[in-house]
Amino acid sequence: IPSRFIEQKVQDGTAGAVNLARPYVKEPVLIIFVDTVFEADLTLINRTDADGIIWAKEVEDYQRFGVVVTDAKGYMTRIVEKPSTPISKLANIGLYYIRAVDSLWQGIDHVLATPANKGEWYLTDAFQWMIEHGKRILTAEVGGWYDCGKLDTLLETNEILLRKGAARRRNYPGVTIHDPVYIEDGVTIERSEIGPNVSLEQGTQVSGSRLRNTIVGRDARLSRVELDGSLLGNGVVVDGLHGSVTLGDHSEVTANPNAGQSS
Repeated sequence: IPSRFIEQKVQDGTAGAVNLARPYVKEPVLIIFVDTVFEADLTLINRTDADGIIWAKEVEDYQRFGVVVTDAKGYMTRIVEKPSTPISKLANIGLYYIRAVDSLWQGIDHVLATPANKGEWYLTDAFQWMIEHGKRILTAEVGGWYDCGKLDTLLETNEILLRKGAARRRNYPGVTIHDPVYIEDGVTIERSEIGPNVSLEQGTQVSGSRLRNTIVGRDARLSRVELDGSLLGNGVVVDGLHGSVTLGDHSEVTANPNAGQSS
């Protein structure tokens, strides 16, 4: 089956996003929000006759999340956004399996026909419609859930993945490497100290620098930098910068341009 990529040109929420796939989905569907990394036993799909599954993770800071409320048998009854009291500590993580896909489309139709919430329509409201019309959505807890939705949690997640086996490295003359790191083929490093928890993508060049807890995209050029807790996109050019920074693709930053030059 060829892959299909559909662009959500209007940011109208998660229900709108999933609805774009409707012409291509005729069978049960697995829906995964891509700003998280999870560990889950997906074989549960084959071991339940439920109309759907919503995976969740028990958290202590439940006030930050939409939480899943269940009945005594573990089936979802509703999702409550950012509750002020611990009605549930099962955070909705954005991983769903829907067997009753026709009911899902009916629920999305119902949601899209209602007034938008701050310009968005939510997939969870479609799940609520399904439940109210007799469908059973089982709640299952993931073994691990690592957020990638903001800089600090992205860097924490990157560290976890490196320590869980995603690390790869090679030795460079004159370069000190502190594991774990992820260094792709085609990366050039000289006179630098790299790691821990650093990822460098193909084509990037690093010289005379110190990198910690940092992710760098493809074809970046870093010279005389000292970065900790940073995220740099593809094609970034940075010279002489010290500190923590987030830079989008093809950004260029030069700081202390005379640093290291003899008078």
